[in-house]
Amino acid sequence: MQTFAAQFANAHDLMVVMPMVMLTLFACGVLIIDLLLPAGDKRWNAATAALGLLFAGGSLWRVQATLAHQGMLGVSAFNGSVVMDPMAIFFCWLFLIATGITILISVRYMEIEQEDHGEYYALMLFSVVGMMCMASGKDIVLLFIGLELMAISTYVLVGFLRRDKRSNEAALKYLLLGAFSSGIFAYGLSLMYGLSGTTDVTLIGRRLAGLPESSHPILMLAVVTTLAGLFFKIAAVPFHQWAPDAYEGAPTAITGFMSVAGKAAAWALLLRIFAFALRYEQTIWMPMVIAVAVMTLTGGNLAAMTQNNLKRLLAYSSIAHVGYMLLGLVAWNETGIKGILVYLLVYTFMNLGAFAVIVSLRRRDLIGDEIDDIAGLWFKRPVEALLMVIFLLSLGGIPPLAGFYGKYFIFLSLIETGHYVLASLAVFYIAVSLYYYLRIINAMLMRPALDAEPIQPAFGLRLALWVTALATVGIGLFPEIFIRAAAWTMTAPRAVTQAFLR
Repeated sequence: MQTFAAQFANAHDLMVVMPMVMLTLFACGVLIIDLLLPAGDKRWNAATAALGLLFAGGSLWRVQATLAHQGMLGVSAFNGSVVMDPMAIFFCWLFLIATGITILISVRYMEIEQEDHGEYYALMLFSVVGMMCMASGKDIVLLFIGLELMAISTYVLVGFLRRDKRSNEAALKYLLLGAFSSGIFAYGLSLMYGLSGTTDVTLIGRRLAGLPESSHPILMLAVVTTLAGLFFKIAAVPFHQWAPDAYEGAPTAITGFMSVAGKAAAWALLLRIFAFALRYEQTIWMPMVIAVAVMTLTGGNLAAMTQNNLKRLLAYSSIAHVGYMLLGLVAWNETGIKGILVYLLVYTFMNLGAFAVIVSLRRRDLIGDEIDDIAGLWFKRPVEALLMVIFLLSLGGIPPLAGFYGKYFIFLSLIETGHYVLASLAVFYIAVSLYYYLRIINAMLMRPALDAEPIQPAFGLRLALWVTALATVGIGLFPEIFIRAAAWTMTAPRAVTQAFLR
């Protein structure tokens, strides 16, 4: 019979957190190696960071194999504050894949920007450590520490182009708004701790469910402030103001990294809180989630229609995609949660692929993030133009590409739960999103190029483009294995009321 493992000895504690330990060691190693490298050999920093991802992936695979071999649903460490269950493993793999693709995109880009420093890759690895803490934490203190480790690293990465005023401005706005939202989130968590007397998310959920009527006003305040902090991290309307500026000003590779890995980490934290701490408080948070989902779909799609900057357009597009995923929370059934997980998986590849094409436009005399910059791409680099069409159509949910399945499960969950109006609204906004995606396709295929200089992407960038394209098409054509992975991921929340770390 499958059961969660009891508390292991110190060696097993180390095994559970070994992926995070590996990333931390290699991040420190990058900083040391960078001091020894001459100016022309900075690519070794990227190689060291990529090697760290491989070692972390090997450690994660060992944990996963141990669970499979012993028939366990998860294993805890450090007095139950960390748990490696299917949900944590799924998100950790997602973080490693997204970071690996980002490193491939970054090598040549940071050389062009003349900012190819070791700190760039070290901060990226430290950020992933924070993301893994957010995905595997079972204690609200660890969850908050992981959130801040990811956020502080990302603040610096957004402003990494020190000579670019847009990057400096974006980092400052992101820092101020991020600190404010973290304070609200911490306040919500502190109220939950005060009401429940524990920092364990599972025990918080059980004790909040048994509170007397007199405590409900404080409970409502705790839920609202916690959700406000979480909605900021996933860039849901009206907590999205930071996203367009941060996406536009950040290095393009980091924009892609934030939009997929950072957002996936925020969703991992949100699902952990909802599945364990707030699973019995549906009557409190459901109206708020419905309102935010509708506003996010509306605001993201309508704002994207008016954008001429590719990064801002994809930022508002990203906000709109958050709206679709929030509809999975509205349904709050297995199909809806599965839809969120599949959505996050496919979004990683198709959105990083789109940003990789934007990175390929960057030259020393051209930033390459305006729609005019991508005009006539078909006549200069038809392969990149064709791949961009694939990514954009997948973002729009066109079958048989991968993006179709995320939306399919979301819509199916809404129909199963009787939310027909929300399902109809979501379908309408697909048509709206196709308008601004087709604007980009029209510029690439139908408009003449403003310059005739050919584009020659570096090897790492070409590899990233092909990996993301093959994944976008492959998941669309052969989705079953990925759908099963999402279903396996949900075994931990499903078992929480039965035998969670007894």
